[in-house]
Amino acid sequence: MSGHVISAGSQRTKSTGPKGPKLPQTKEEWFDGDRLFVILEMACLETVKTRKGYELLNSDDHHGILNKAANKGNKSLDVSMYRPDIVHQALLALLDSPLNKAGKLKIFIRTQKNVIIDVNPKLRIPRTYNRFAGLMVQLLYQFRIKAKTSNEKLLKVIKNPITNHLPPNVAMFGMSKTGTLVNVHEWIPTNYNQRTFTKGKPVALVFGAHPHGKIQGADYINDANWIAVSQYALSSAAAISRALNGFEKYWNVL
Repeated sequence: MSGHVISAGSQRTKSTGPKGPKLPQTKEEWFDGDRLFVILEMACLETVKTRKGYELLNSDDHHGILNKAANKGNKSLDVSMYRPDIVHQALLALLDSPLNKAGKLKIFIRTQKNVIIDVNPKLRIPRTYNRFAGLMVQLLYQFRIKAKTSNEKLLKVIKNPITNHLPPNVAMFGMSKTGTLVNVHEWIPTNYNQRTFTKGKPVALVFGAHPHGKIQGADYINDANWIAVSQYALSSAAAISRALNGFEKYWNVL
């Protein structure tokens, strides 16, 4: 992998500038205070070599390549699962949120290949998919993306397991259409009243970054801790926005 380095150039992204709250600088600081840790699970972020160079594998542009790989390996392959655009939409919803701008949101991505990515809250994710795809290809080969005007890492690949990067004994819930249906604006204060959540300590939520089905392989979530924030099947971005809005309201982030 390290032999195919993508030049940073115009793919380098930039930080949001001097405005906004002071962000925690250490893991211990992140583990303290009213904060939300979000893990995007089962993200499809893989590269493929084409005539154009290295690209982010997806079902629209590489349908033939995926079918050929399935036939060659004599195995069943769900081409519809190759949707990196879902990760892009989810990151836009997260990074654009008031919760992130208030310095209360920490994001991790875990891919279907078990690669974990640490997302700096200062990251300004490209608004268009093509630029996002180029950025992800660069990240997967260089293992880090730095800010254009500094050496600050805005994206970086980190070591497994994901639990090493979460607060000890953090209250953690997974999102699923098959989970217990909750009204997020009632569910959050109820958990604080019942001391499932602790004031001044983080909470963790896990969202799927894949097109359909329950999150697989997230064995760090208790079986009883799966919830649905709507009676309807929502996109990842819509579920994220609904859940974050609940915490923004409870923590008085306007």
